[in-house]
Amino acid sequence: MNSNCLHESVGEKCIICDMNKMAGIHLYTSFICTDCEQEIIHTQTSDPKYQFYLNRLGRIKRTRLYS
Repeated sequence: MNSNCLHESVGEKCIICDMNKMAGIHLYTSFICTDCEQEIIHTQTSDPKYQFYLNRLGRIKRTRLYS
C-alpha cells in the first residue's frame, strides 16, 4: 500500500487529543484537529482546561525557514 494512501485514510495525529483526524489546521509542522481547534477557541481563560490546552500547544515545534 502506498504511504500517501494510508496517510489519507487515517488522517493526521492531533497534538491536542492525540487522535487521528481527517480535518484540521497546521501550525508550523503540527496538526490540530477541527474539534480541538473549536474547543480551544471557546474555552475561557478561567477554565481549568485552558491550562491543559496551553501545555499541549507547547508541543508545537517551530521550524527555521532559511531563505
